[in-house]
Amino acid sequence: MASAPSGTASAPPASTPSPNGTQAAVAQGWGSAIDGDEFNTGSTPDPARWQIYSSPGNAGQGMRTPAADTIANGVLTIAGNANGDTGGLAANFGRQKYGRWEVRMKTSAHDANYHPVVLLWPDSNASPTCTEVDFAEGTTDTSSISFFLHYACTGSTFQTLATQALDTTQWHDYAVEWTPTAVTGYIDGVPWFRDTAHVPHESMHLTLQLDWFPTAAPTAPAQMNIDWVRLYAPAAPPETQHLD
Repeated sequence: MASAPSGTASAPPASTPSPNGTQAAVAQGWGSAIDGDEFNTGSTPDPARWQIYSSPGNAGQGMRTPAADTIANGVLTIAGNANGDTGGLAANFGRQKYGRWEVRMKTSAHDANYHPVVLLWPDSNASPTCTEVDFAEGTTDTSSISFFLHYACTGSTFQTLATQALDTTQWHDYAVEWTPTAVTGYIDGVPWFRDTAHVPHESMHLTLQLDWFPTAAPTAPAQMNIDWVRLYAPAAPPETQHLD
């Protein structure tokens, strides 16, 4: 992935995440969730709530199969095997422009060929700007998490990037707040990413994926675990000032 253009994102100094996973919704006062999934019923994702992938994998590599997505003990698991068969699902709820999403996730000590990613994806696959908001993406190991804000289809600079040192094998709460003027990322209630120069302005929805990026090295099985996902109302616009 390309490097970020300078001056378009800010990543405050790394902070030690709260051991109990402080939620951005609580720390930032977002109020009660208006939608989401606690994964407390059934053994597979609810097809009325989720579009469950059954298709070729990332960049046509491997396969995404519904069998990779399972629920047990209140946790969704998306698993990838040694052959690159993995899973993913897209929310049928919360398809909107602007809002706040929060996801509690941890990963296994995953293979470097697997990238767990929590993102917002355009409702229209024909996005003119190839918009994508990857607000929690693991890459080659479990010692960091990245935020990628894609805002162009071509060119030498097409995304804003920030990376935070973090043990992703522990539970953490990852959130994004998307307003007409900024995209802000949070980990355990602490803001760590912000871009005001490349804000998307098209309807999007939450997606959970374990993407396979095969290399010459053998692939080992991996998984990502999701405790819950929650959607919060967009921030209220400032009150219009009236002059008497």
